[in-house]
Amino acid sequence: MNVQRFFVFCFLTFALIVSLTSCQLNSNNQSGVDIVVASKGFTEQDILSELLAQQIETTTNFKVERRRFTSALVTHNALIAGKIDAYVEYTGTAFTSILKQKVINDPKVVYEKLKQAYAQKFNLEVMKPLGFENTFAIIIRGADAKRYNIQTLSQAAEYTPQWRGGFGYEFVEREDGFPGLAKTYDLRFAKSPRVMDLGLIYRALLQKQVDMINGNSTDGQIARLGLVVLKDDKQYFPPYEAAPIVRQATLKKYPEVKKAIAQLSGRITADEMRQLNYLVEGELQDIKDVVRQFRKSKGLVLPKDNISNS
Repeated sequence: MNVQRFFVFCFLTFALIVSLTSCQLNSNNQSGVDIVVASKGFTEQDILSELLAQQIETTTNFKVERRRFTSALVTHNALIAGKIDAYVEYTGTAFTSILKQKVINDPKVVYEKLKQAYAQKFNLEVMKPLGFENTFAIIIRGADAKRYNIQTLSQAAEYTPQWRGGFGYEFVEREDGFPGLAKTYDLRFAKSPRVMDLGLIYRALLQKQVDMINGNSTDGQIARLGLVVLKDDKQYFPPYEAAPIVRQATLKKYPEVKKAIAQLSGRITADEMRQLNYLVEGELQDIKDVVRQFRKSKGLVLPKDNISNS
């Protein structure tokens, strides 16, 4: 490479770096978007992401973009990298999977420790919980629960050597997931558990391809399909309260966003979350319409002037 070509190469490389950096730093402004909210890639998360977005859009003058990711870690990394501004996380997930802390069963202790650690380590604000918990649910067919008179995970352990389990990718990998659960309850299966997409896992259970699955306690399909959630009688799982997490830099730049999201604190019960999930998954209603109606039922459709001056 001669000297001239070398300098041309260096100039083009420098220009590319400057261009990419500028694009990343100003991507929101260039697209006319003020706030970016995200979900972790399943129905409940999509609903909660839309709830944050509509709450901000209808109570402020900011434009909100929605993005969808695939897991807690990917979404968390996007948040601390500044690619998104907010998403809803579950306290137990953040505490065990993100912070790698041991399980604590007291929800208040988990929340306070999480709030403090996120502020110190990541410059993130853990806002007050939305009002419901979505814990892992270990689920079997209703007919099996009735046939064997099973209500708890301890009781189910007697029968798992005859069964096959089916669990989601993330649940198999997580510290608070299957490995610890199997150890706590001494769960042994006839074959190695199948690692499955959560979108297919209920169908696999109904078609008897597997006999025990993991889901979420607020899944709208559990009651509709006549399934049974086994009681975690040894309290293996930590509390999983749903709480918005927002970049401190975003709240400092747009204080109206904090006021808008704070209005959602304690406004959703577990039953209401199951119903919202059912409307989207069971009745195939549009998420935007479902969220719009929910906000209306909660009296959350307030004029922008009310919140900006509160």
